[in-house]
Amino acid sequence: MKNIAILGSTGSIGENALNIIESEPDRFRVVALAARTNVEKLAAQIEKFHPKLVSVADAQKAQELRSMVKRRVRIVTGAQGAIECATHPDADIVVAAMVGAAGLPPTHAAVCAGKQVALANKETLVIAGGIVMQEARRSKAVIIPVDSEHSAVFQALRGEKKKSVRRLILTASGGPFLGMSSVQMSKVTVERALKHPNWSMGPKISIDSATMMNKGLEVIEARWLFNMPPSMIEVVVHPQSIVHSMVEFHDSSVIAQMGPPDMRSPISFALNYPDRLAMDIPRLDFSRLMTLTFEPPDLTRFPCLALAYQATQAGPSAPAVLSAANEVAVEAFLNRKIGFLDIPRMVEKTLNESPNFPVNTIADVLAVDHWARARARELIGRR
Repeated sequence: MKNIAILGSTGSIGENALNIIESEPDRFRVVALAARTNVEKLAAQIEKFHPKLVSVADAQKAQELRSMVKRRVRIVTGAQGAIECATHPDADIVVAAMVGAAGLPPTHAAVCAGKQVALANKETLVIAGGIVMQEARRSKAVIIPVDSEHSAVFQALRGEKKKSVRRLILTASGGPFLGMSSVQMSKVTVERALKHPNWSMGPKISIDSATMMNKGLEVIEARWLFNMPPSMIEVVVHPQSIVHSMVEFHDSSVIAQMGPPDMRSPISFALNYPDRLAMDIPRLDFSRLMTLTFEPPDLTRFPCLALAYQATQAGPSAPAVLSAANEVAVEAFLNRKIGFLDIPRMVEKTLNESPNFPVNTIADVLAVDHWARARARELIGRR
């Protein structure tokens, strides 16, 4: 029996993880859940999974939750509450699925505690990759990626030697605007940007996919997960989302991990690692599978990917600035304060104005994050 703590239990990854846990009651048990403000959904999860500990954003949400829940459960709040969930002494595996930089402190705490971490929060390694991976080596924490691309690379590398790797190839669907011109993209609405052709994701990640910032963040994350320089990590656009990523070796052979675009597959792999879990997921029918296509990304129409590569070369604090400014810009777009193409413009302006901050501790990283958010909001407010 594996005991599970889920950070971000009411989001897409959290709900999929709970569905898997529910289908395997003899394998998994929930001991802690952390969410932000969706107390209605969290209350239903408490009644179904009986966690010992739950965390919400603040005291007001905690009071709302207490009024909904009949079962006795300890409720904690804020960043410290999420950290308590992440370090619960009974938790064997921590699913890190909180969105944005808010996921860094509890995920880092889980790593410090030597937990096995099923990592779905890109920002943890984007903004503090060196710090987190150094701590993982010290604590012997095991980090299993949940993002389909990083899970694919992780699986392709099993049993292989790092020195034999020539490059990692991350695939990108291209999002909903792959064939659009810049003029057409300037008129994109929030509703259209949220409609991904292949994946069902939360609002922030859906917009990141539409701008291809998600792929830029994944390049930075892969740098730390697999200890590879960005020059060895490439992106190709693969609209069918069947090949989730590839690894090329020095003999020019390539191992590709394939599967239907269903997040339950990488989540189940992370939860049951090192063994695979039988899943009721539709199988690929290769006799009916249409042509799989690949093309290079257009960095002119999708500058967010180029900005991410630039951030890897611009100093240790630049990825944290990139991530924070992007969160602010995406939120502004979702709130209809800026246009779709303003997202990369605001990120680039924030990056260009950023000093080269020191980032030796988590506190340093959070300070950079705070500066970048404030600056991005100021730039957006001036428009």
